[in-house]
Amino acid sequence: MTNNPQGKLNKSDLKRKYTEFLAGGSLGNLKDYEPIISRGLGSKVWDLKGNKYIDYLLGSGPMLIGHSNSNVISAIKKQLDLGFTFFAGNEQVILLAEEIVNAVKCAESVRFCSTGTEATLYAMRIARAFKNKDKILKFEGGFHGMNDYALMSMNPLDPKPFPLASSDSAGIPKSIESEILIAPFNNLSVTSDIVEKHKDELAGVIVEPFQRSIPPLPGFLEGLRKITKSYDIPLIFDETVTGFRFAYGGAQEYYDVTPDLCTVGKAVSGGFPLTAVCGRLDMMSHFDYIESPGNRFVPQIGTLNGNPIAAVAGLATLNELKKPGVYNRIFETGNKIMKSLVELFEAAKIPAKVTGVGALFDIYFTDEEIIDYRSTLTANKSKMVDFNKKLLQNGVLKGNSKFYISSAHENDDIRDTIKALEETIESIKSN
Repeated sequence: MTNNPQGKLNKSDLKRKYTEFLAGGSLGNLKDYEPIISRGLGSKVWDLKGNKYIDYLLGSGPMLIGHSNSNVISAIKKQLDLGFTFFAGNEQVILLAEEIVNAVKCAESVRFCSTGTEATLYAMRIARAFKNKDKILKFEGGFHGMNDYALMSMNPLDPKPFPLASSDSAGIPKSIESEILIAPFNNLSVTSDIVEKHKDELAGVIVEPFQRSIPPLPGFLEGLRKITKSYDIPLIFDETVTGFRFAYGGAQEYYDVTPDLCTVGKAVSGGFPLTAVCGRLDMMSHFDYIESPGNRFVPQIGTLNGNPIAAVAGLATLNELKKPGVYNRIFETGNKIMKSLVELFEAAKIPAKVTGVGALFDIYFTDEEIIDYRSTLTANKSKMVDFNKKLLQNGVLKGNSKFYISSAHENDDIRDTIKALEETIESIKSN
């Protein structure tokens, strides 16, 4: 195999190699369209051909302060000379743990992982160890990573009656379906009935406090907290997305509802592989073999858990997020784009719902209100794919779902984004 000299890559050949050497011809992330990115800076990314895009994908969320932030780079460079990873405690990860505990209300201690998939898996496992019970309740359409328990009714093509679960992937044991109960997001009545009926076998309830791009209805999270607390059932907030994004203390600060456990990731590590399980000391003590001997101990070992490069990048990122006005700027940027989207769709007479908050939102091509997974099924998915493709052609990158907003997006980005949205919406009017 011949290697191309750096800077003289054959772009079409690289695209062919991507298809040839990666299973499925992709990383498994984006569907239907995917530029090959060569670099990112601030609010922009560039593909192999040199095309520039305003980036609302943000690496699926981690780049909350933008790409290649100079303060983050400086912190990483200092750590590079000191070591990459140790499989042991280090100053950087201890300081990051302290910062998370001080910021996140439910966090009395933390345990680090490398992915959101691991973090939610361990959060559910800790709940089971604590309660000495097996079943977990999750919400239909809720995304908690790629572990077997998370891949229950995350994206069911033919949803079963509640609370029955269905697997979203081949290769998952059929028996897992019996260990997960499914409830409808934003429906407190049905959820409460399920909890009441299964209270004696439930180890915990896991929820995205902001499910994908669907906000909780007023009173839903508060009611969920009340019903779980009344039966002493641990409530887990999966804040892999919302942690440090909606507020410095995450969605639990933003909505003023405190769970027993939570997961954080993405923004907390500045684009490097690091997540955390956080929670009450009496629950987190199950990670301690001295405090929880025998079958109540939860072992957790990972080669890159708490690695100093990710930790120092996380600390530098959190320092940026603590600067005055950062969250106001993020929300103001997103709110302007959301407002323009609503106005543009109305003017074009295209049925569409814009859901979310300033920091994170999305579009559903439907005239139905979006409040849960089943209401999202009314949306025209092919129109969404067409919209995303044409938006990319107009210089704006977003994922299959979600606009992620960063603190690096500026007024020029808002102006250029709105122009791109105008052109894109005009081009799909007749479709």
